[in-house]
Amino acid sequence: MSEKLVLIDGNSIAYRAFFALPLLNNDKGVYTNAIYGFTTMLLKILEEDRPTHMLVAFDAGKTTFRHETYKEYKGGRQKTPPELSEQLPLLKELLDAFSIPHYQLEQYEADDIIGTLVKQAEASGMDTNVISGDKDLLQLVSDKTSVTLTKKGITNVEAYDPAFMMEKMELRPDQIIDLKALMGDSSDNIPGIPGVGEKTAVKLLKQYDTIEAIFEHIDQVSGKKLKEKLENHQGDAYMSKELVTIQTQSPLEIGLSDLEFKGYESYKVSHHFKDLGFQSLLGRISSDEQEAESAESPHLQELTVDYPEELQQHHFTGEDSLVIEMLDDNYHYAPIEGLAIVNDTGKYFIPIEKAAASPAFKQWAEDRDQKKSVFDAKGTIVALLRNGIEIQGIDFDLLLASYLVNPSENNHDIPAISHRLGVTGVQYDEEVYGKGAKLKRPDDETLAQHVVRKASLLYELKQQIEEQLKQNEQFTLYEELEMPLAVILGKMEHLGVKVDVQRLQEMQQELHDRLEAIKEDIYKMAGTQFNLNSPKQLGPILFEQLGLPVIKKTKTGYSTSADVLEQLTDKHEIIPHILLYRQLSKLQSTYIEGLLKVVNEETGKIHTRFNQALTQTGRLSSTDPNLQNIPIRLKEGRKIRQAFIPSQPGWVIFASDYSQIELRVLAHMSQDVKLIEAFNSGRDIHTQTAMEVFGVKEDEIDGNMRRQAKAVNFGIVYGISDYGLSQSLSISRKDAQAFIDRYFESYPQVKAYMDNTVREAKEKGFVTTFMNRRRYLPDVTSRNFNRRSAAERTAMNTPIQGSAADIIKKAMIDLNAKLEAENMQANLLLQVHDELILEAPEDEIDQLKTMVQSVMEGTISLDVPLEVDYSYGSTWFDAK
Repeated sequence: MSEKLVLIDGNSIAYRAFFALPLLNNDKGVYTNAIYGFTTMLLKILEEDRPTHMLVAFDAGKTTFRHETYKEYKGGRQKTPPELSEQLPLLKELLDAFSIPHYQLEQYEADDIIGTLVKQAEASGMDTNVISGDKDLLQLVSDKTSVTLTKKGITNVEAYDPAFMMEKMELRPDQIIDLKALMGDSSDNIPGIPGVGEKTAVKLLKQYDTIEAIFEHIDQVSGKKLKEKLENHQGDAYMSKELVTIQTQSPLEIGLSDLEFKGYESYKVSHHFKDLGFQSLLGRISSDEQEAESAESPHLQELTVDYPEELQQHHFTGEDSLVIEMLDDNYHYAPIEGLAIVNDTGKYFIPIEKAAASPAFKQWAEDRDQKKSVFDAKGTIVALLRNGIEIQGIDFDLLLASYLVNPSENNHDIPAISHRLGVTGVQYDEEVYGKGAKLKRPDDETLAQHVVRKASLLYELKQQIEEQLKQNEQFTLYEELEMPLAVILGKMEHLGVKVDVQRLQEMQQELHDRLEAIKEDIYKMAGTQFNLNSPKQLGPILFEQLGLPVIKKTKTGYSTSADVLEQLTDKHEIIPHILLYRQLSKLQSTYIEGLLKVVNEETGKIHTRFNQALTQTGRLSSTDPNLQNIPIRLKEGRKIRQAFIPSQPGWVIFASDYSQIELRVLAHMSQDVKLIEAFNSGRDIHTQTAMEVFGVKEDEIDGNMRRQAKAVNFGIVYGISDYGLSQSLSISRKDAQAFIDRYFESYPQVKAYMDNTVREAKEKGFVTTFMNRRRYLPDVTSRNFNRRSAAERTAMNTPIQGSAADIIKKAMIDLNAKLEAENMQANLLLQVHDELILEAPEDEIDQLKTMVQSVMEGTISLDVPLEVDYSYGSTWFDAK
C-alpha cells in the first residue's frame, strides 16, 4: 500500500468546530463542543484517507518569529474564549488515545510545521493531504500535496489540487502568497494594499504573475487610484508577502519516521469517548475482537465454589458479601442470572429461582440486623424486589464508596476498583461474557466462578475502601447521606411513576394534527408542496423561490440548519413556522413516542434509573428515560407532564422545590454582606443584582434588565466567562465582561470567596462541599494555562453546585424519615435537581404542605433562609 501523510491544522479545526457547534458540556461540566466537532472530522479522515502517517500541528504561543518583522502581526484578535482554550488539553489527550502524534514548536506556527513536513514528504515521494480552515496553506498545494479546506462549519469541505485551484481561483499555488500580499488579511492583521480586494488582486496577478513584476511594471497598471495605492504601499506589500510565506525549513525535532500511524486500540478511545459523553460516536470506533482490555489481567485459578442444595441459616453469618449478576445494566428488566454470597463459612453460588423460593434466604435478606455488603445497593434492591424479596440491612456499597473516593473515574465496576486498589488477579467481564451490547451467558460453571469471584473481591475490598473514606473524612457523607439515599432511590425507582397512556396517545394525535396544520400553512406560504424534512427541497424554496438571503451553503446545496433559520426569522413569515414544525416534530418523536415505548406493560408505570455515582458535583441524573429533562419551554412540552398521574384514585401529585438554592449557598459560603442582606430581607435577588449592575433604582428596572441580571447571577455560580455570557445574552464580549466586572464590584466578598477557593484548591488539590464531598483538580497547578484556567473555574463552581446537591439529598432522607414516622401513605416519586415530586392521598395534603416545607427548609442551617415553594394537582402538569 502506498504511503499517505495527513497533516491537520489543530488550532484551525478546533476553532472552527467550537464556533460551528453550540456550547456542549458533559456530565462533569466540561465543555466539549470543539473536541466533538474535531473528533467527527477526525473519524471521517481516518475512514476516508486511511493515512499511514499523521500529525496534528498546534500553535505554540502568541509570539512567533513573524513578530520580529511586524509587531502588530495578529494584533487586534479577540482573546480566545476560555470555553475553547480549556478544551485543547483534553483534545490532545484524545489524540494520544488515538495514537496520533501532535506537535508544536516555540516561535513557529502550525502552518510552518505543516509546511516543513509537506516538503519532506514530497522529497520522499509521499502523498500528503493537509486539513485546515486557513487559505494560507493553499500555497503548499502541488502534484503530491492536496489541501482540504473547511468552508462553513467543519463538515462542508473542499479539496484543492493545482487543477481545482486554477479552475476556482484562476491562480497557481505559489501565487497565493502574492494574493495575500496584495489584499492583506484582517484576521491576521496583515496590511496588504488598502482598498485592493481579491478580485483586483487576481486580475493583477493574472496580468503580471507576481507582486515583484507588478511593481516592475507599475507604470503600465491601469487606474490612477489603484496605481497610487500600489506606489504608496509597496513596502506593506513586500512585508505582507514575507509574513504570509510559510516557513518550510522550520527546525523541527521530529521527522516523517515519527509520524507513523498504525491505527488505534478501540478500548482506549472508547474510554475517552465515555468520559467526554460522546455516546453517539462509540459506534464509529473500529473494533478488533482480538484486542482486550482484559490483557492487563491474568486468567485465574478456579475458586472453590459451593452449590448448596438447600439454603440454611448456617450459610449466612451477618457479615456477608452479596453480588447479583445480570447481563444488562437496566436492572428494572434484566433477569438475575445468579447470586453469590461470600462470608467466613464459604463461597456460595445460588440460582435466583432457588433464592426466591428459599425461606432461609428471604429471612436473611429481609433481616435488617443481618449486615450485607453489595456492589450496587440501589440496583440490588430493585432487582430483588422484582423477585419478591425486600432486602434490608445493606451497610456497604462498593460502587458508592468507590465513587466518593474517586469521583473523576468513569469506571466503577468491581474489576476496575480492584485494579485501582492494587488487588491483583482481576478477571474482566469481557473474558467471560464477550463484548458489546448483547452479552452472552457463559456456561453455569464459568458464570458461578465469575460471580463468586466478584463477591470475594467485594468481601476483600470493603475494609480497604472504608479506611480511605475515613482518611478523607468522608465516611459520614457515605454512611449518613449516600447509603440511606440509595435505599430510598431504589424504592422510588421500583415504585415508578404512573402514566396515563391514553393521554400520551391523545397528545400524539394532537401533535400530529398540529404538525399537519403547520405543514399546510407552510405549503401555502411557499406556494407549493415539498418534503419539509428534506434540506435539498427546502433550500431552493427559501433561497430561490422566496428569494431569502443565503447564509450558508453545503456540498449538497443550501444550509437550512437551525442557526441559519434563526438568522432569517424576521425575513419571512414562513421561517417561524418551519422552526416550530421542527420543535414539535422532535417533541413528538423524542419525548411522546419515546415515553410510550418505555411504559412498563405490567405496572403501567415508567421506571427511570437515578444515577447516583456519576456526576462529579454529586447531582443525581436520570436515564432510561431521563425524567429530569422533559422540555418545558414550549407549552406543548409542558403538557407532556399531564400524562404523569398518581398511582391511585383520589390521590394527587405534590411538587416542592427550593427557590434559588445555589445563589443562597453562594451567599452563605461567600459571606457577602449584600447578598445575605438581600435574601434575609426577602428581596428578589435578580432585581437586587440589576440595581447594583445597572446602577438604577428598583422602579427603573425593566424585564430585560432583570433577565440580564438573572443570567449574570446564575452565570457566576457556573464560572461563566465573558464569551459564555455574551452568547447567553446576545451581547458583545466587551459588554459581557463589563457586567461581570460590575457584579464583582457590587459583591466583593463573592470575588474574594472565589479567589480563596482557587487558592485552597491549589494547596489541597481538591475542593469540598458542605458535607465534605470531594472533587479532585490535578490541573489546578498545571503550567498549561488552559488546563489551569479550566480547573480554576471548576474549583469555583463545584462547592456551590455540590453543596446544593447535598442539601436536596439530605432533604429526601429527612422527608422520607418523617413520612415513615408519621405513618403517611405519601410516596416520593422523583427528584428533578432542586425539586421533589410526591404522590399522596388528598386527605394528606394539608399535613404534607406543612411537613414538606418544614423539613426541606430545616434540613440544614445557613446564614440565609432556605425557601421552598410547593403546589399540587391531579397531574404533574397541574402541580406545576
